[in-house]
Amino acid sequence: MDHVLIIDDDEDFAMATGVALRSSGYEVSICLEAQQAVAVALEHAPDLIVLDVMFPEDPSAGFSLARELRRASDRLKQVPILMLTAVNSRFPLGFNRRDIDGEWLPVTDLAEKPMDLDVLRLKVAELLHPRKG
Repeated sequence: MDHVLIIDDDEDFAMATGVALRSSGYEVSICLEAQQAVAVALEHAPDLIVLDVMFPEDPSAGFSLARELRRASDRLKQVPILMLTAVNSRFPLGFNRRDIDGEWLPVTDLAEKPMDLDVLRLKVAELLHPRKG
């Protein structure tokens, strides 16, 4: 069973996302604090990470957290990270997939919050099991 780690300070969103992913057959862990996220990821060995950008202590904590996760272990370097963010609605920066890179933003994909849970389930499935074309 694939294991998804949700890292998001919005408990309601994290719990709803967890319920949606569990109903699709995934094992789910939730971390509500950016400071604990790397330790939780190392402990729970996720197959995919759903990561928020904005946390109360730092509206851009998810960016640095993505880099920390990649540096934490060889295994986490390979784990797909789906970054969910409402940063464009709060700060109109035009932030998008073109900003993904191996150094500054080492995530696999980006999506805007709020995100329909059915769309999220499809995105998670696609990232965990990409189609070979």
